[in-house]
Amino acid sequence: MVSIAIEAAVVEGAGSPFRFETLTMDPPGPDQIRVRLHACGICHTDMVMRDGALPIPFPVILGHEGAGVVDAVGPGVDSVAPGDHVLLSFHSCGACGACHDHQPGYCVEFVPRNFLGLTQAGQGGIWRGDQRIGGNIFGQSAFATHAFAHSDNVVRIERDLPLDILAPLGCGVQTGAGTVLETLKVMPGQSIAILGAGAVGLSALMAAVIAGAGRIVVIDRHASRLALARELGATEAGDDLATLNGLFDHIVDTTGVPALLGLAVDRLAQRGTLALVGAYPPGDFSIDPSAIMSMGRRIVGVVEGGIAPQSFIPRLIGYYREGRLPLEKLIQRYEFADLEAAFAASDSGAVVKPVVVMPQS
Repeated sequence: MVSIAIEAAVVEGAGSPFRFETLTMDPPGPDQIRVRLHACGICHTDMVMRDGALPIPFPVILGHEGAGVVDAVGPGVDSVAPGDHVLLSFHSCGACGACHDHQPGYCVEFVPRNFLGLTQAGQGGIWRGDQRIGGNIFGQSAFATHAFAHSDNVVRIERDLPLDILAPLGCGVQTGAGTVLETLKVMPGQSIAILGAGAVGLSALMAAVIAGAGRIVVIDRHASRLALARELGATEAGDDLATLNGLFDHIVDTTGVPALLGLAVDRLAQRGTLALVGAYPPGDFSIDPSAIMSMGRRIVGVVEGGIAPQSFIPRLIGYYREGRLPLEKLIQRYEFADLEAAFAASDSGAVVKPVVVMPQS
């Protein structure tokens, strides 16, 4: 195989805008899968990385909810073949205790493989002349026409499925839905409050409906999102957790706002669980330990829903086919060239889940 030319949106440094460039992509090396991308969802973590709040290798190609068609595979890859339709998710080592427990979001190498974008010996890279560009973020770097992925973070799907609608399954949707269905294991009739009605929060809402939860409350500041939450099955929706009556078996915080967490603990029922799913700034937050101990309450951190993409994404696709996971209600499509506009729409809250669609030759 030979190198190919690709188009990619490169971020030169922290806070820099996207710059579209023609770059050179090596042939895939061991355990690499070259994917011709059709679409990529925009996740809040992309914004955090672009701002330099996470340790990523500038200049860099972001994007970690990719979907496309396998173009070529490297030595040792037998899980997919050219022509297969695939969704891309996060990268893991496959060998540590968490990976063996089918919870690769807690992989001991999560940071170097996903944020640092480290590659293994002999694997191909993406180049601007003789300068290597960060092209392995979350094992994919999918704001481009082509990306390298790996056997562990590629999920093959049926060819009749819409790649643009299913692209967000690889991170945001599986995070919200996995938190409810796998980490919390919400049972029929239980109550749940979801803080934040972005893509993660609304995915948690749809999963709560699938789980048969009883009281389902969504809290957000955007009236349009609260209206959508009601349409998707919320029994109550409002803009202030403090005004709600009663206690909850489960609370899912997707906002990443530490000031809300003390109040969230107070709203937990006996043996209730607070799931921390947001991107929290470093630092402390204040809670009363006796309020946790005396009521048997729990606080649990959740990465990527606590799921294994290879088994959980097909489960979500099943719900989508049944009409129980109407992802199309969250999505607005943008041309790849309009990536900045898509980011702005996400940042302002105007769009729940922007998805950029790549040009196809």
